[in-house]
Amino acid sequence: MTLSSKQLDLEKARQDIHSYLKDYQHRELLRFVVVGSVDDGKSTLIGRLLHDTGQVFEDQLEDARRNSGPDEEIDFALLTDGLKAEREQGITIDVAYRYFSTARRKYIIADTPGHVQYTRNMATGASTADVAIILIDARLGVQQQSKRHAYIASLLGIRHLVVAVNKMDVVDYSEDVFQSISDEFGSFSDKLDFKDVLFFPVSAKMGDNVVSESDNTPWYDGKTIMEHLETVPIRNDRNFEDFRMPVQYVIRPHQDYRGFAGQIASGTVKPGDPVVVVPSMKESRVKSIDTYDGPLPEAFPPMSVTIRLEDEVDVSRGDMLVHPDNIPYKSRNLDTILVWMNDKPLNPAKSYLIKHTTHVVRADINEVVWKSDPNTLNELPTDNLELNDIGFVRWTSHRPMTYDPYKKNRSTGAFIVIDPLTNETMAAGMLQEPQQRDEDESITYMGFQAKSDWIEQSSGSLRWDDPAWQALNEDERTNLSCQQGGVLFFQGGAEKELSALAYSLEQRLYTLGYFPRVHHWSEKPSEGDKQLLQASIELGVLNLVLAPSQTSVTLSEFVPAETTLLSVSLLASVPESSTSSPTNGTLGKPLQVFRDENLARAHERILNHLITEGLLLYPRS
Repeated sequence: MTLSSKQLDLEKARQDIHSYLKDYQHRELLRFVVVGSVDDGKSTLIGRLLHDTGQVFEDQLEDARRNSGPDEEIDFALLTDGLKAEREQGITIDVAYRYFSTARRKYIIADTPGHVQYTRNMATGASTADVAIILIDARLGVQQQSKRHAYIASLLGIRHLVVAVNKMDVVDYSEDVFQSISDEFGSFSDKLDFKDVLFFPVSAKMGDNVVSESDNTPWYDGKTIMEHLETVPIRNDRNFEDFRMPVQYVIRPHQDYRGFAGQIASGTVKPGDPVVVVPSMKESRVKSIDTYDGPLPEAFPPMSVTIRLEDEVDVSRGDMLVHPDNIPYKSRNLDTILVWMNDKPLNPAKSYLIKHTTHVVRADINEVVWKSDPNTLNELPTDNLELNDIGFVRWTSHRPMTYDPYKKNRSTGAFIVIDPLTNETMAAGMLQEPQQRDEDESITYMGFQAKSDWIEQSSGSLRWDDPAWQALNEDERTNLSCQQGGVLFFQGGAEKELSALAYSLEQRLYTLGYFPRVHHWSEKPSEGDKQLLQASIELGVLNLVLAPSQTSVTLSEFVPAETTLLSVSLLASVPESSTSSPTNGTLGKPLQVFRDENLARAHERILNHLITEGLLLYPRS
């Protein structure tokens, strides 16, 4: 009698538990995800795989027999579909993870839902996989959801695809059916970024070519799915070259110890290695690599360690340790591919949070370029993304992000998009190769980086004797800065609410490339406040004057007569008939903003107001 891999493991454990545990610890881990359209047999395939490799406990098997019915064969899908709703409907709803091992490898299986409604769950399960097994029902052929899942698997960096043409027993193990499906799907998968795509004729229900070879497919001379999983090469898929360790926590139990804890995302590091802290670009060397079990001579992914440095360098959560000869990209301009995962569609006017490694940064959408047709992979022009859409989006982050392109490094090229108001996850994203890189030799001024080759390009034709070098007049300065000196006066409402509106608008204007300044007067402005405002107007700054309703301010008393004065009134809610007017004299055309409206929408209306009245010449990119 042949012993199963589980029985062999138990026998080894009885003989020498220490040797067994050491052997088990050093087995290579392979993660694979099972995807495909609804009712293609994904859960059944996993159940059969676990059963035939001896990974199912007796009580689990008995439960599956009991729920399958007295006169029916075992429904292997019940071994993975554990939710009550899943068993009632006969579908997979949530991602289910199963663990097993053989003498060669350890495995983590992600069983993902096939229904289009749960595509986001499928993307979650596939995000960490090395291999994807996609099932295709031999009766139905290649479905739209099959193509969508293959496309997402490719985008998520999975390099090995197994195509299991399932339910071959229903089509009498027809070679023609298998070949037709293989040809159709093969022509589609050739457009995707897989290293290898292999086809298997299987019957998950009957067990054909899952773990054991089948006599029902004499025309097929390839491996079984389990044999392929045992031998598929994945070591070279992992990035051991680019050292990246995002700092998660600073450990300082006493004044003589300061360590930076985190998980090694990629690459390797040893004591004595030179490292750079990004984005600050401070340099040091690794003093030691500490763990609970003691110091290590080397660390590699996915180990969680604490690194101490030889120098006192300022490092905090969200920073990243890298090698100095291998620096990641650093930019505020982000080209990304998104898988939209929320019922609420993308709002291009809204500001979102991007969580990247241990770093969270606010970002604004510059452009929604295209979304992909899952059938043809054509890029369709669009200005929006909805649930399950996959599209290309350009962002501008409020602070520079340090990252690698996703194709190069899955750990430092992945991120999620979060709604800052509800804290919901909106999308999963993959950072792409940037069109322009902010080099580390770039000039930084007031938080903005100018690329050195752009400086060279813009100054290459300059001459000392050029007659164009003359003093700029006010109109020329206005045209070049795309704004003119003026005042936007905020009034009405509580000071806290006015502050939120004014300061958030100031940040938005800076992001768009303008030069605003908030003047926050809690009391009557002093002579110094008035002089500062007058000087700012003369310099062409857009001044946001913040004065609560209880503060009496008459700007016309000390602002130059030719200055453009506009006002924003903050009201509690939209009135039935809007008749209110500014309380501090006539300050141009008043604009009313309401506390119960979306802040991004309020920004949009204020910006349009500023453009209409001439304080901003046109929106800057």
